[in-house]
Amino acid sequence: MAHKSLPASFFGMVLGLSGLGQAWRLSVTLWGMPSLIGEALLLISVLLWATLLCVYIYQAIWNSETTRQEFLHPVQGSTPALLAVSTLLIVLAVLPYSRTIAWLLTAAGISWHLAFSLWHTGVLWQGGRNNSDTTPALYLPTVAGNFTSAAALGGLGHADWGWLFLGAGIFSWLALESHVVQRLWQQNALPVAQRPLLGIQFAPPAVCAMAWMMLAPGSSDHWLLMLWGYGLYQLLLGLRLGKWLGAHPFSLSYWAYTFGIAAATVCCLKLTLVGVEAAHFLSIPIFIIANLFIGYLALRTVGKFFNKAL
Repeated sequence: MAHKSLPASFFGMVLGLSGLGQAWRLSVTLWGMPSLIGEALLLISVLLWATLLCVYIYQAIWNSETTRQEFLHPVQGSTPALLAVSTLLIVLAVLPYSRTIAWLLTAAGISWHLAFSLWHTGVLWQGGRNNSDTTPALYLPTVAGNFTSAAALGGLGHADWGWLFLGAGIFSWLALESHVVQRLWQQNALPVAQRPLLGIQFAPPAVCAMAWMMLAPGSSDHWLLMLWGYGLYQLLLGLRLGKWLGAHPFSLSYWAYTFGIAAATVCCLKLTLVGVEAAHFLSIPIFIIANLFIGYLALRTVGKFFNKAL
């Protein structure tokens, strides 16, 4: 197409920034860090989310063919789920300021999540896909959407409803992971352009643990620690494959890594606050690494847009 379009994958930037903002909020209680930093990060994530949402809706109305092609794409067709995921994370950002707005955003986010994930999953169940199109992007509609729905409902004090979404997310994740891993092991290696999507592979255990702690504040349940541990192991695997994963030139697709990193950091700080020794030991290095990685991506992204504008 001759004109430029906004892909739904751009909403991945909101996930990393809002997650890092939540980590900075926790650092205020844990280490006495300035509250201004966390609130500034969350404000940036809210403004970015609102801007992307307005542009995407405008595009869907006035250039519906672009949106239709994205929805039907065998790989990118999962990414419109990020509209709901990012909205539900923004709920946690605005909740301390307005419970009414948080409720409205939760209703909108869950409505889109259910509508899109049910439609998308229904398409998958009808078959006709190539195995080569199986990537971690498949987690976005049914796993990320359900986990963030649970987190938002937990923040609003409705853990009973939140556990329903968490269960849907967990079993969807377990069903999908074996297919994704089998594709990685038994098919040809992911094309270089798709390798950043493996950042999504690292997210489910940490995001699940983060949502769990929203439903059961102050918990240090062994299952919770096991989820966090699996998330950390996945991130270490990402480091081991760093050169292979980073073969693609810098693009916004690298923001896919930030959801898992930010969620693992939030989990670490919350577990530190409830007295988990392992979390206390790892909290400072994990917090520093998350800030360096997400900060680096933010600077590269700003530089990329600045260069295009010149």
